[in-house]
Amino acid sequence: MAVQHYPSVPELVLSARQLAAHRPELASLREVGASRAGRPLHLLSIGHRPRAVLVVAGAHANEPAGGSTLLHLAERALRDPRLRGDTSWHFLLCADPDGASLHRTPAPRTLLDYHRHFFRPAGPEQPEWSPSVLPPDRLPPETRALTAVIDELRPYLQVSLHGTDLGGSWIQLTKDIPGLAEPFVKSAAELHIPVETGASDAAGWPVSGPGVHVLPRPGTDAAYP
Repeated sequence: MAVQHYPSVPELVLSARQLAAHRPELASLREVGASRAGRPLHLLSIGHRPRAVLVVAGAHANEPAGGSTLLHLAERALRDPRLRGDTSWHFLLCADPDGASLHRTPAPRTLLDYHRHFFRPAGPEQPEWSPSVLPPDRLPPETRALTAVIDELRPYLQVSLHGTDLGGSWIQLTKDIPGLAEPFVKSAAELHIPVETGASDAAGWPVSGPGVHVLPRPGTDAAYP
């Protein structure tokens, strides 16, 4: 019987390469940078419209679930022409391939098993967090690759895929999206996934619906973080 597991970065790249080869007129795979250890960062692009969506997986090394989600979204974008009608889709397969190579998730039976194989870099070394704590001349190459992609694409929507060890599913927004809460809650219910209404990463933030947390405006008196 096949053992289910989160795809490794090489497996993600292989799957993305197969998708691009299947529909070369619509999809392409390219390297957009390299990690501190020299591992390539890959971007899968689908469609040719200037209006872009950027999806990022693997920003946190201990949250590998985003890779599977990314591949599923890419397959849908290739299958459904309606998703490409006015939008191109771009998928950064893994923002931190070095970290991903150091974290393992071997179906742990206890918390001790899980933490034996746990790895996550310190905040200043994480691709999405480093701009908030480091000056531009000290940003790691993974961050520079990500920001270069953002500068190139100027996406109207960027989605960073994460995972959670405890609780249920929830969303963090930099700006409220009216109407998002209803389909989010409906989807979670259909898939029997609990909705987390008290996420510690968004404690004290405004909410626009169950599990939908909106980043406070600058200068407001918000709780952690």
